[in-house]
Amino acid sequence: LYPPSQGQISFNNVPVSDIGLETVRENIATVLQQPALFNDSIRSNLTMGRKIAEEKLWHSLDIAQLKQTIEDLPDRLDTIVGRNGIRLSGGQRQRLAIARMILTEPKVVILDEATSALDTATEERLHRAMQTFLKGRTTLIIAHRLSAIKQADRAYVFDGGKVIDEGHHEELVVRDGLYQQLYGQRQS
Repeated sequence: LYPPSQGQISFNNVPVSDIGLETVRENIATVLQQPALFNDSIRSNLTMGRKIAEEKLWHSLDIAQLKQTIEDLPDRLDTIVGRNGIRLSGGQRQRLAIARMILTEPKVVILDEATSALDTATEERLHRAMQTFLKGRTTLIIAHRLSAIKQADRAYVFDGGKVIDEGHHEELVVRDGLYQQLYGQRQS
């Protein structure tokens, strides 16, 4: 999303410099552990000024496992979330950011500890609901939770900023190394 300070980033062997950062930014969505929310309505935080049909808003909230919560609010989509979403719980803020990401229909999704504030049952429902949406999209999940890692086609283990191992959960959990130390006892 930013010009590299050294080296080159490419998509399908085409350098970002040829694609243009604006095009890259239009096709990538990031959901952070502490998402940016505005002191505005849920609707405004979802649409970011774009015209989006109400049906699509509710569909994105449904996938994000937040629909029922918003339906139960007196002002529903017009509820003000407060500065940085202070009127919402951490998990609700994360799911609102996920719903916003869904509405952008990106080609590449980056989830950076995006479900860390969720309880395990809600997180499991969210991952199941997002499977169809994420199908055919490149998805990078940065996570420490085993539930997020187990769904990945490929996991990369970082230590000290370097990749020290890679593979699928089932391979890594039996291989001697940091991953096995972290997740070997929790294998299910």
